[in-house]
Amino acid sequence: MNKITAILICFLLTSQLANAKITLPNFFSNGMVLQQQTQTGIWGKSNKAAKQLSITTSWDKKTYTVKIDESGSWKTKISTPKAGGPFSIIINDGDETTLSDVWIGEVWLVSGQSNMEMPVQGFKGQPVLNSAEIFKNATNKKISVFRTIKDAKGAPVANMRGAWQVADSSAIRLFSAIGYLFAVELQQKLNVPIGIIQSAWGGTSITSWMSAESFKPFEKENRYKLKHPDSVKKTDRNAPTALFNGMINPLVGYGIKGVLWYQGEHNHREPELYAKMFPAMIADWRKRWGIGEFPFYYVQLAPHESVKDGEQISLSAVFREMQYDAQFSIPNTGMSVTLDAGEQKIIHPANKPAVAKRLAAIALNKIYGFKDVVYAGPSYKNHTISGAQLVLHLDNAIKGLKPFAAPSNNFEIAGADKIFYPANAQIKGNSIVLQSDKVKKTVAARYGFKMWVTGDLYNVEGYPASSFRTDDWFAPQYGKN
Repeated sequence: MNKITAILICFLLTSQLANAKITLPNFFSNGMVLQQQTQTGIWGKSNKAAKQLSITTSWDKKTYTVKIDESGSWKTKISTPKAGGPFSIIINDGDETTLSDVWIGEVWLVSGQSNMEMPVQGFKGQPVLNSAEIFKNATNKKISVFRTIKDAKGAPVANMRGAWQVADSSAIRLFSAIGYLFAVELQQKLNVPIGIIQSAWGGTSITSWMSAESFKPFEKENRYKLKHPDSVKKTDRNAPTALFNGMINPLVGYGIKGVLWYQGEHNHREPELYAKMFPAMIADWRKRWGIGEFPFYYVQLAPHESVKDGEQISLSAVFREMQYDAQFSIPNTGMSVTLDAGEQKIIHPANKPAVAKRLAAIALNKIYGFKDVVYAGPSYKNHTISGAQLVLHLDNAIKGLKPFAAPSNNFEIAGADKIFYPANAQIKGNSIVLQSDKVKKTVAARYGFKMWVTGDLYNVEGYPASSFRTDDWFAPQYGKN
């Protein structure tokens, strides 16, 4: 199915709903996937205000009676069973509307900017790794996708453009590569229907994805300011709150298991501010959904050579440090490390399969009970110093560290003068011994703490370490001191 066909289907569905006496948001439609074993919201409009309607679910033959308010709006929750399908839902306010081909399974929302939006077909001159194989293998009818059409709004709206599609090679062409490949990993392991909702837009700030309530505390210290709602155009992707209003708010209440997030390129020079806005946004989304602290997994910014960088230490490295730390301070979060998956001159790295696999590993281990699935790479624990030698002791390396394919150039050490020099790195079990002829009395060490780096530190299971440092000497924007 090509882009024109998908848009036509969306238009026809919207037209049909507009003419119906019961109207539903576009994501309540034939082919949708509902989150299993939960109380999931369903809502819409009727032209029979102040009356009642009934909702009957085929999986349990249960009928719900719902009051229609004076404006014609109605909303309720329905109980979903274990994964399965296809099922149907009948909504009747005197005129009957049937939703068919309804699947019950696992539903995830994927959001952020261009690296999350990057489709399986890639961008011009920027391919997705192994895309030909991905298209060839896109035959699993138990994966469905819903791609939200980009739309900025000055105030929260109740509906969005888009349509559910079975994830065949045509449907995934313009769909998030990370979102789709994450679904593939989950479906193969869980053997249940998977629904992925994509709501992403390239070149956007986190402020666009925050609600007005969560953004207002940061407005004075932000380069972006709230606009009058009437002045926001549908293309104003960086108007604060505009994408929350148009591309997240309509979904609030739709049953999801969790969120995948890949965003930050637009904010990487303000790690201190992002460190405050990011948890505020997550807390706000969770409060609005009202289903507890649902999983929120995100992707670390991949190394990339910024043309503007001239800082003593790249703010990109400080931003990665902030992202790494955030997973330990924000409940039920996890991060996919990408230190080995960047591209020096391209901000949209091709290796989306690795990102998706790592996100899926976090989900499988943390919430789906597959405790044998490794999801984290080596992490800095502490260090010891003996004269010129500094020994890094690492966690998440019980079986040891993968030997370097070639001598690593990613480690540095410094003395009290705070001047860092390349260090020789020798692996000893789950520790690394660092030394340099230029440093007689070592004080601090860093790994991959640069703007551009290709990570080479892995545990035996093949998961990479994030960049890290033992010092806190540089922190004017985001600090430990």
